[in-house]
Amino acid sequence: MTQMLKLPSRYSHFVYGVIQAGLTCAIAAAIASIPFAEEGLFFQQWLRSWSISWLTMLPVVLLAAPFIRRMVERMTTNS
Repeated sequence: MTQMLKLPSRYSHFVYGVIQAGLTCAIAAAIASIPFAEEGLFFQQWLRSWSISWLTMLPVVLLAAPFIRRMVERMTTNS
């Protein structure tokens, strides 16, 4: 059985950002591409939209996540 590649936990922020940005952009691109379904162009439009949005959002997510995490920690409590 093959073993899955595991990255050191210090990179978890980046792994989370890649997955979160990818999934969010995939869903948003799919919704935006629905009008192209009638023409049979849904997948092409979705892939193009997803690629552009993911490449745009990935750096935003990676840079914004630490700031957002600190804001959430200040706004919440452990009780």
